[in-house]
Amino acid sequence: PHSPHSPHSPPSPHSPSLPARSHTLGPMRRRRALITLAVLLVPSAWAVLGLAQEIVRTPFGIDPLGRFPEASVATGPELPSGYDGRFQFCRLRFRNSFEGDGSGWFVDYPRADRNFSARMAELTRIDIPVDHRGRPRHRVVTATDPGLFACPFLVMTEPGGAHFDDLEVERLRTYLLKGGLLWTDDSWGSHAWRWWLDQLERALPRHEYPVVELPIAHPIFHMMFDIPEVPQVPNVGLWVTRGLTAERGGDSPTTPPQAILEPGTDRVMVFMTHNTDFGDAAEEEALSPDYFRQFSVQAYALATNVVLYALTH
Repeated sequence: PHSPHSPHSPPSPHSPSLPARSHTLGPMRRRRALITLAVLLVPSAWAVLGLAQEIVRTPFGIDPLGRFPEASVATGPELPSGYDGRFQFCRLRFRNSFEGDGSGWFVDYPRADRNFSARMAELTRIDIPVDHRGRPRHRVVTATDPGLFACPFLVMTEPGGAHFDDLEVERLRTYLLKGGLLWTDDSWGSHAWRWWLDQLERALPRHEYPVVELPIAHPIFHMMFDIPEVPQVPNVGLWVTRGLTAERGGDSPTTPPQAILEPGTDRVMVFMTHNTDFGDAAEEEALSPDYFRQFSVQAYALATNVVLYALTH
């Protein structure tokens, strides 16, 4: 603080020589006000970043960058706490790359996971466990999570933005070769498709595991329901407001399901629905009766078939 006699001391507000206060700020005062505001906002910005870091430390906290805390790595036959052998819907949690094209692992989560599970319990004899509130139990796992191997069926949304490190690639490859089935959904456009195939090739090299189009005669389309065609499913907003299905226009034509098959057995290891969004058909089933009739019914039929295929192959 300045002494009362310092030439830099501000004049007393009671001084008779103080000029009348202006209601508008001059250029210098505006500049000082902006600097002061910036200084005040810096701690707030750090607080927000700190909150984000706290979010990612929670078990299933959502982070816009797709980051997640360090996960334990399976080194033996460990199983998730409370696992009793019954089927649970499993979702793969992954990091996002700024070079890819995808919003993140948490798209459609958790409502799609719960709705898929509830419909599965209604349509089949699969015994779905429930929590204390009567809601279907479901899991979110990373590729290095010990609980991954308790998931015969694994869903991945918006894979066009995914990035795996070397350990995740190794664990994902092991999971698929041990009998797991991965369903990727809700990727749109050519860039997202190319990016995802490049990531997938690190686990399953294309010269050994080529990507093929699955014909509609394949058993996966006839496990419980006979599916004559696989529709292009839009997000509910696009359908309700505009009646359209192609979210990226000309860069997202209707694309038949693609797959990677196990050499020698032709078992489907990776099932891919591109330029379509079956997850939204489950998540938003209650938003529009028309959307439900047009897309949710077909989505549940396909999902039921894929799950039954995963459990029996």
